Amino acid sequence: MNSIRQVPSRVKTKRIETNLGAEREHFDKQQLSSISKAINSNEAPVKEKHARRIILGTHREKGAFTFWSYALGLPLSSNSILSWKFCHVVHKVLRDGHHNSLQDCMRHHSNIVETGQLWGNLHDRYGQLVALYAKLLCTKMEFHVKHSEIRANLEVTDEVLERVAGTDINNVFQLTVEVFDYLDTELRLAETVIRQLNTSIAISTLTSGQCRLSPLIQVIQDCSHLYHFTVKLLFKLHACLPADTLQGHRDRFHDQFHSLKTFFNKARDMMYFKRLIQIPKLPESPPNFLHAASLAKHARPVVVIPDEDEPEQVDDDDDDPEPLINVSDVTMPSMAVPQFDIFDQTFGPANGGFDDRDIQIENLKRDLELLRTDLERVKGEAQRYITQLKSQINSLEAELEEQRVQKQRALVENEQLRMELEATRRRNAEHESVQATFGEAETRAQATEQRYNKLKEKHTELVSSHAELLRKSADTVKMLSATQQTQEEVERTKQQLAFEVDRIKQDADMKLEEQKFEMEKLKREFEEKKAEVERVKGTLQSNEKVGEQQTRSMSALQAEKERLMHSVSEKEAALSSLRHAAQLQQSSLQQERERSTRELGELQGRLQEKSCREEQLQQKLLEEQFSLLQGTVSEAESIIQDAVAKLDDPLHIRCTSSPDYLVSRAEATLGSIDKVKKGHSDYLTNMGDVGGLLRALTQFSHLAADTIINGSATAHMAPTDHADRLTENCRGCATQSLQFLKDLKSKASLQRADPASIRIVVQKILRLGEELRPKGMDVRQDELGDLVDKEMAATSAAIEEAVRRIDEMMNQARKDTSGVKLEVNERILYSCTDLMKAIHLLVLTSTDLQKEIVEGGRGAATIKEFYARNSRWTEGLISASKAVGWGATQMVESADKVVLHTGKYEELIVCSHEIAASTAQLVASSKVKADRNSTKLTALQQASRRVNEMAAKVVASTKTGQENLEDKDTMDFSGMSLIKLKMEEMESQVKVLELENQLGNERLRLGELRKKHYDIAGVPAADLSEGNGLAPSSASEPSSPKPSKPSIMRKPALAQKPNLPPKNMFR
Repeated sequence: MNSIRQVPSRVKTKRIETNLGAEREHFDKQQLSSISKAINSNEAPVKEKHARRIILGTHREKGAFTFWSYALGLPLSSNSILSWKFCHVVHKVLRDGHHNSLQDCMRHHSNIVETGQLWGNLHDRYGQLVALYAKLLCTKMEFHVKHSEIRANLEVTDEVLERVAGTDINNVFQLTVEVFDYLDTELRLAETVIRQLNTSIAISTLTSGQCRLSPLIQVIQDCSHLYHFTVKLLFKLHACLPADTLQGHRDRFHDQFHSLKTFFNKARDMMYFKRLIQIPKLPESPPNFLHAASLAKHARPVVVIPDEDEPEQVDDDDDDPEPLINVSDVTMPSMAVPQFDIFDQTFGPANGGFDDRDIQIENLKRDLELLRTDLERVKGEAQRYITQLKSQINSLEAELEEQRVQKQRALVENEQLRMELEATRRRNAEHESVQATFGEAETRAQATEQRYNKLKEKHTELVSSHAELLRKSADTVKMLSATQQTQEEVERTKQQLAFEVDRIKQDADMKLEEQKFEMEKLKREFEEKKAEVERVKGTLQSNEKVGEQQTRSMSALQAEKERLMHSVSEKEAALSSLRHAAQLQQSSLQQERERSTRELGELQGRLQEKSCREEQLQQKLLEEQFSLLQGTVSEAESIIQDAVAKLDDPLHIRCTSSPDYLVSRAEATLGSIDKVKKGHSDYLTNMGDVGGLLRALTQFSHLAADTIINGSATAHMAPTDHADRLTENCRGCATQSLQFLKDLKSKASLQRADPASIRIVVQKILRLGEELRPKGMDVRQDELGDLVDKEMAATSAAIEEAVRRIDEMMNQARKDTSGVKLEVNERILYSCTDLMKAIHLLVLTSTDLQKEIVEGGRGAATIKEFYARNSRWTEGLISASKAVGWGATQMVESADKVVLHTGKYEELIVCSHEIAASTAQLVASSKVKADRNSTKLTALQQASRRVNEMAAKVVASTKTGQENLEDKDTMDFSGMSLIKLKMEEMESQVKVLELENQLGNERLRLGELRKKHYDIAGVPAADLSEGNGLAPSSASEPSSPKPSKPSIMRKPALAQKPNLPPKNMFR
């Protein structure tokens, strides 16, 4: 009996092992047959049924091991058509095969590269196509290995693309370039195939043409997705980067767009593609990436493959279609010898060979198809809803942009009104009389105050309109947040549906496994029952013998049985009553438990709803508090910007202020900065209370604006150095204040906002105000009085030192040089000596005229008081004296370098021009207060003309010496040919153009240097000539551009003067 029980198990195990080996052999044979029929040297397209079996094989073995094991043995280097079909099948495996096929193909990347390089070097009709196809496959594999979330068939959602791109703009930029390269390889292959068809006059209905065109179906599918990726990524880049940076990307996209559109149009007209694929139509013009609303007009191109089964003809026994689902574990291949189970031989197959699992599988398939249809419908509705929401968002963005344009237009109109007001004031100022009375001045002050009030009212209106725009912007943000919530709900619905589909699949698999397990269990039980039947048959005969004895005892036992049955029935009645009572009690307990559970769920739902509502209210409160902070910061910025604008206002020049009042305003500003810092820390601690920070910002903005305005007004009456520093610190205070307010407006920079830099600048303004208090005026008078004498004495000493050094250079030149060089050096040094003597005479004459001016104009005041009262004139004298001394020193140094042949003659010429200009400035400074009939003024003018003559003499001797020392080679072109002369002529023209370009650049640089010089001096050239009667230093310079000076030849800055009209007290 034991041997009979174990036979079926051994037979079944042997049968399963035989089936697995046979199935694997059948699979390998079928794959080899499909590969050999799909990849051959016949000039015909790859049949769809063979490619489908290869793809199903990758899904069955979860990879492309078998395919590559056979493909590596193909003679790819011997036939170009074979290589072309091989690339086509690899493309299909990458797109539609198992996702592990990408890694398997990547292992053979080098084989594909070698095949492409081989056929690219050979001149064959398919060689060029194979090289391009191999490059396309390599690019495709490298791209998808790098970005593994994007499948090889490129069918991903926009959310996956956003996740792959990430938030780093550098990654988005790099991904866009990679997609561009990917699309370029696709289009290059398609263009080459179509060009070869046009060249060979092949039509798409012939097998030779279809052999080339068949891979373009996969190319069309790839291009449609890559075009969509490119559009999405470019819109994202334009949202984060300026348009000029992405000009190259837009040009490249336009080229690809036109190439892709041409390719789609040509393919759509071919008969071969009309029955195999529906090619989408691209828009007439590419999207406008400079306009964000154009994204809503973009529609994703969809390629449709019609569900048409290719007619398959059975070529041999191996072409039988392979079932997608193997529902029987014991199915034998057709070529195997059938083996029968002993149980099946004895009793026949179970259920007559019919299995209920087939019906369940069919039912599950139908349910799955219904669920897929519902899912597609929900996806379509969600996509339409998302499109509508995006259009609403774009319209709201357009409305917001229009409101911003209106705001900008209002600001421009305000600026125009202010400019018109300034023009009106200037015209009124021109018609005013110089001898206006104090009453008229008071009237003008009242009129100015009224105009200021009007401007203030206009400013208030603009602030209110700005607040209204802010409220509209907040409403727009709320609508956008509601739209995003709706979109999130749609995404959650999609995820739930996908989860339901997966759950149904899992249930179906679990039921199938359970049914298999039940079948195995029933088989085992049947075998056990069969063994028991055999055992019972053996014991039946022995039992018959004792049956007669048991019959006799049966009658006695029957009576005992009836008695026991009666007692059992009584016990069962009592037990049933007890069970009924227990069931009633259990049902009541179950109802009570369910009621308690429902009440608990309701209470938890209410609690969660209440907590969500509290969180929303808290978030809304925080947003309102931050919006109030932003409005206050914007108002504070406008106040400080208005104060900064007054620094450059010509009308503000007449406003003055005392240093004491400036000190009081600066101290008050420092106190408000402390309050702002405390309010900022309190707000960061508790963002629900912004009141303290708002009050501190309001006070700080007004006090800072007062400090800036009064600092500028104080600078109008301060000395030049202090005025420049004070004005610069006022601008720095405004810059730091605006930067601090800008940090407060953004949540990202709110934590790091710190007013410490404002405190430093205000403290500098406070120190300058204390220095400008009246207690320091005596010291300034002494400095001005002594400084004039010191500068004139220093200038005379510098000229005497220059004459001495020129004599030393003359003696040294006579020892070291001879001949023409000695003659040139002596002529230059003699002319420099004459120029120094003329300058010395000019300085002495200017000193005498200065003393005459002081004695004639000081009256009862002392000399120092006269200098202090005429501080601007005094500063002009000091600046001119410094310039003359500096020019003499530079002249000596340049002459020394020329004599030693280490310098340039041009430096000596430029120094001569500078000395002439500096002496002209000294003459003009002395002449402005001198009497016209003064004899000393006449002597000063004669000395000035003498200096100009000597400077011209230095320039002439320098140029003559330069001409005598330069070697001029004779130009002998007799030995050159015509071509050589033409080449030399072209090189000469190139050098001329280069020198002209350098000359133009140096002239521009010279102009900028002079402009910067006057900016540092603080007085434009026009103001110098009109306000003080001083000619600008460039007035006496020659028109020729001067070369750039070395770093050591830095001209000392002129005395800086404010842009004030001349006062009568100067005369």
